[in-house]
Amino acid sequence: MKTIDELLAEGVAGKRVFVRADLNVPLDGTTITDDGRIRAVRPTIARLAEAGARVIVASHLGRPKGAPDPAFSLAPAAARLGELLGADVAFATDTVGESATATVAALTDGQVAVIENLRFNAGETAKDDAERGAFAGQLAALADVYVGDGFGAVHRKHASVFDLPARLPHAAGYLIATEVGVLKKLTDEVKRPYAVVLGGAKVSDKLAVIDHLLERADRILVGGGMVFTFLKAQGHEIGSSLVQEDQIPAVREYLERAKERGVEFVLPVDVVVADGFPDLKAKAPTHPETVAADAIPAGRMGLDIGPETGRLYASKLADAATVFWNGPMGVFEHPDYAEGTRAVAQALVDSPGFSVVGGGDSAAAVRILGFDEKAFGHISTGGGASLEYLEGKTLPGLAALED
Repeated sequence: MKTIDELLAEGVAGKRVFVRADLNVPLDGTTITDDGRIRAVRPTIARLAEAGARVIVASHLGRPKGAPDPAFSLAPAAARLGELLGADVAFATDTVGESATATVAALTDGQVAVIENLRFNAGETAKDDAERGAFAGQLAALADVYVGDGFGAVHRKHASVFDLPARLPHAAGYLIATEVGVLKKLTDEVKRPYAVVLGGAKVSDKLAVIDHLLERADRILVGGGMVFTFLKAQGHEIGSSLVQEDQIPAVREYLERAKERGVEFVLPVDVVVADGFPDLKAKAPTHPETVAADAIPAGRMGLDIGPETGRLYASKLADAATVFWNGPMGVFEHPDYAEGTRAVAQALVDSPGFSVVGGGDSAAAVRILGFDEKAFGHISTGGGASLEYLEGKTLPGLAALED
């Protein structure tokens, strides 16, 4: 995989460099609530601009239906990128139309432009190779060189991720190089004990990675909404908590395999429950109650791991040489149910081992709860991409960057 430093050594001054970034940031209206992904790609964009490239930044945002939708415009991300670069960033109001063509043509050496949300064009996500390839061809006409740096999208076989690199000289940006280096420490170069913390809402989202990690991890700690399927599989009452009944047989199998392989599978000993899901906008106080994990009252919903579990999980992470965490422990967006996620984050901060926060909601939680990002070994920009890499899958966006 060619590096951006090798590309820079060849010279990029005056060249149109297409940077496939991941600017898929959370928005409240037009306000960015977490700019972590923009800050993560800034070094690549800044270095190319400093070297005299004419930088074209492209990304998706959200899930528009293959047509323009103002709610998913990249305009706020382009404005924030300009603030972080300390320079004007031009913005094209389409992807490959008149605005994009004119905006790119107007760039001078060292200038940066962002084109509109790639998913406003159906060709970006098309299953049909020809349709996807046609869009990639239109994107390729805008540029001379391709730099892949949108790690959060490399597990997608999309036009700008998979097809476009084949049409241009290409290299990997700084972010992708860093992400891949970190993931190798979780797969090929693991220091032990190796502990994994998995959370989030659905156990089905994590089954494949659990299957893979049962061959590699020393401990697996489970929290979040997915834990109630595990508790139900053990025969416990879970009240009105989230459960995936169809996944119970698979969960039982994994618990048995963990026992056979000597992998420590750690589940909560207490949980925080309430009468129902809280209002995340109002964030008004609710009436939480901490109960034993095997005694959730009928009609009550589990929304976080309890304080005793937080202490238990911290003890299981204290001596870990490597920790991977993906998925919050509860509904961290509401203060009544954030303490479990806070306890795990603090345990990673306190641990002397190498800690990786696996993107998505986990990365957002770290920032929302006020932790210093530098206190962690690495905060990934791609939750889904990280999980698929750990599952042993070939990621299309990384394969496309191989020479």
